[in-house]
Amino acid sequence: MRIRTAGVVAVLGLALAASGCGDSSKDEPAAKDSPKAATGKLVIWADDKRAAALKPFGEKFGQENGVTVEVQAVSKDLQTNFVTASQQGSGPDVVVGAHDWIGNMVQNGAIDPVQLPDEQKSGFNETAVKAVTFNGQVYGVPYATENVALIRNTELAPEAPKTIEDLVAAGKKLKAEKKASEILCLQSGQNGDAYHVYPLYTSGGGYLFGTTANGDYDPKDLGVGKPESIAAFQKIAKLGEKGEGALKRSITGENSIATFTGKKCAFLVSGPWAIADAKKANIKYDISPVPGFAGGKEAQPFVGVQAFYVAAKGKNKALAQEFVTNYVTKPELAVALYQAEPRPPALTAAFDQVKGTDPDLAKFSEAGKNGQVLPAIPAMAAIWDPFGKAEAAVIGGADPAKTITAAGKTIAGQIK
Repeated sequence: MRIRTAGVVAVLGLALAASGCGDSSKDEPAAKDSPKAATGKLVIWADDKRAAALKPFGEKFGQENGVTVEVQAVSKDLQTNFVTASQQGSGPDVVVGAHDWIGNMVQNGAIDPVQLPDEQKSGFNETAVKAVTFNGQVYGVPYATENVALIRNTELAPEAPKTIEDLVAAGKKLKAEKKASEILCLQSGQNGDAYHVYPLYTSGGGYLFGTTANGDYDPKDLGVGKPESIAAFQKIAKLGEKGEGALKRSITGENSIATFTGKKCAFLVSGPWAIADAKKANIKYDISPVPGFAGGKEAQPFVGVQAFYVAAKGKNKALAQEFVTNYVTKPELAVALYQAEPRPPALTAAFDQVKGTDPDLAKFSEAGKNGQVLPAIPAMAAIWDPFGKAEAAVIGGADPAKTITAAGKTIAGQIK
């Protein structure tokens, strides 16, 4: 999973400045010593893959605008490092990351709204724009969307299951025939995984937060611990280790994709990031929506968005605004980022450009068509750990009602 704990941030005293911005200090004068530093240098932070894709575009932007652009790769804990560096005044001008960081970053005064005109907004996937809108303001320029789907080994399972019960029946048959060792690869581990189990939770009737009149998530309306969540977890329990054995704590974020590519299970719940491994293993696969419970609600995955943000304490905010609003919005850059890691582009023109060569894009988009935007409100940070641990406990056989009720109380206490 690329996003599950993205909203959980403990602002720690990390030695980021030395590993991030500090790396370039050996070759260039410090900002206070350079007369052009405040107006002629743009620093961008991204993870390894996106940093590599961005570098040639950064150089081109720099040449066109007569400035220096440094694209720096931050391999781990990018959000935490960014917030910490922002508070220390040593952060970048632009950062690239998940949309559910927004609530935390706004709360910490780390990012500014972006000045994206309506005509530019109209060029993006509507859900992507909604995801980067917080308290009525647009805080990021989206470039990609992502959601989980059901990835199926078509040699083992030629037909897409219509319900989770159909999937379990097919998986059990494959196990009985010794063609597979697992019914389903849906990662949980010992601490659970709210992101990947969420489609089943929604199909069972559960919800995380209600919404206000304008459609924003309402932290005062917590669904975890309410009757709807209990009903959902009772259904999830039936799929667990004491039930059908389809959900298991031994399936983790480290082994779920490998178990699928090793042909030990026919069904994998994962996202676009799993496809490269499937192709490398020469798995014949297809992609379809995660099936819900028979007679239940539609299974709705989280829809996540990757975006560019302008640092509130960056040294060159005007240049940063120019970069994210008038350069990031070009299809060429969106396509390059797609090629670095194939998430569906949020820019419609870029999506249309690549969909002809990658049929998987349309299938993932279809699987997330009715998904729910991953909450970006700060209260979401309180969800991940208690919810995940409750999920793992229930999968292991704990009482669903007692477990999820206790998790709801823990979450409510953290939100207050």
